Amino acid sequence: MLETSARLLRLLSLLQARRDWPGAILADRLGVSERTVRRDVDRLRELGYPVESSRGTDGGYRLVAGAAMPPLLLDDEEAVAVAIGLRAAAGVTGVEEAADRAAAKLEQVLPARLRRRVSALQTYTEPVPPDRPGPAVDPAVLSTLAAACRDRERLRFDYRGHDGSTGVRQAEPYRLVSWGRRWYLVAWDLDRDDWRTFRVDRIAPRTPTGPRFPPRDPPEGGAAAYVARGVSAAAWRHHARVLVHAPAEVVAARINPAVGVVEDVDGRTCVLVTGADTVGSLAVHLGLLDLDFEVTGPPELVEHLRALTARYARATAAAPAPAPASASAAPTAEADAEVEAEAKRPG
Repeated sequence: MLETSARLLRLLSLLQARRDWPGAILADRLGVSERTVRRDVDRLRELGYPVESSRGTDGGYRLVAGAAMPPLLLDDEEAVAVAIGLRAAAGVTGVEEAADRAAAKLEQVLPARLRRRVSALQTYTEPVPPDRPGPAVDPAVLSTLAAACRDRERLRFDYRGHDGSTGVRQAEPYRLVSWGRRWYLVAWDLDRDDWRTFRVDRIAPRTPTGPRFPPRDPPEGGAAAYVARGVSAAAWRHHARVLVHAPAEVVAARINPAVGVVEDVDGRTCVLVTGADTVGSLAVHLGLLDLDFEVTGPPELVEHLRALTARYARATAAAPAPAPASASAAPTAEADAEVEAEAKRPG
């Protein structure tokens, strides 16, 4: 039987691991009687842990949220996962400082064996730095927007456009999306009667929030795909509409939403609306489809593809042409099969 103090820590760890625990199962896990479990639960309550209990055949215990954050008891794998996650979150604009503080507190109390594991992962991994830092986002604004999404409450906020103009917007918030180094709010714009994306670093919410609203069907593909399409299209220098000789679902399965949008034509063909910063990148996207397609514009893309065609033809000019299939190949294969069958027959 565990000593009382160690058993209390074990009981607290179990209560933190899942929402509800029948008393009989807790007693079995701890190797004590249900009466001892009741006494230990009372001790946790005296220490300030809010443990609820219910009676009856389905009765049990539950650790609920209290007025203060209780100490968390993590096993080895959980502690390492949280430490790594916090260091990764330090690269998310808006929460860097809080993530750094939390990671430092956790790593300070990690056992040496776990600290070595976390240190090795941090020392021998190299994240690709962004081409430029993202704009600062107030965590309080993120929390306000997330709560409005959760509660389906209308928002009124001051918004600064990319051209520096400002105005008051009204919207029904749907989701927050982190894309690249920026945060976006996907919402139904009440003034424009359509879905829109808003840069969170340009939003200044007005409180209190407005009335509740009924849920709407989300934008096609979901919030993340909607942001990826909108942000990519706005950033592209070159755009193209490409006829692809394949069903829309086949093409959609081969591209990232940030690469383009697929429009069904007749079940056998579709149009890929795509773009990129350079015609070279655009040609790479099309080549990776590994499907037949037709390009009629823009002219610079057509010329680039023609140049690639000529270049590839020159690259293979010295290679021997593949030998045509021999008419005698099939009879030879059949003869080999007969010999093999004959050898397998019993003598």
